[in-house]
Amino acid sequence: MISGCIEQKFKRCPPLPTTSVIIVFHNEAWSTLLRTVYSVLYSSPAILLKEIILVDDASVDEYLHDKLEEYIKQFSIVKIVRQRERKGLITARLLGATVATAETLTFLDAHCKYVRVDIVCYILPPPPSNVKGECFYGWLEPLLARIAENYTAVVSPDIASIDLNTFEFNKPSPYGSNHNRGNFDWSLSFGWESLPDHEKQRRKDETYPIK
Repeated sequence: MISGCIEQKFKRCPPLPTTSVIIVFHNEAWSTLLRTVYSVLYSSPAILLKEIILVDDASVDEYLHDKLEEYIKQFSIVKIVRQRERKGLITARLLGATVATAETLTFLDAHCKYVRVDIVCYILPPPPSNVKGECFYGWLEPLLARIAENYTAVVSPDIASIDLNTFEFNKPSPYGSNHNRGNFDWSLSFGWESLPDHEKQRRKDETYPIK
């Protein structure tokens, strides 16, 4: 999280909308799935986070059924919905969207990790010793602020990478360097491109969105 986002003051008039966080998983490792859930719970303001919806895309691992159902009973805002057949990420996300009740939808992968801070927004049972809810404080407000400014906006964070084997977190790029933006070509294939010069010049600081 860059210092500009942490220091920024977000207006409450109009108020920021609430959000439903939708997390799709298929045979996800127990520790990484819970790491994501704890990250969202510990880093999101309670007034903004209405619910976390876990969407099971027909997992076959036994621990993701009765064991998971029993585990999440301790969290009043976490729920699970399941697809009986494997239908893929997008269909699973749409299922989550149909049961969501917040004003906005936030879609996350099932293996997210954020840098831990000493600010807890919920009174929660402590995570198991092998499951650390590590998170950035203030990850959610900048996204919702852009939607409050323009309700037709679809926003995405600048995502830093995590080492596949060690879970080491790589710091975000310094200001003005190595930023990319996503794009689609005419075959609807997704890719990344470097920011053009005019976009770099338009942004006054790191809190400005990339278009």
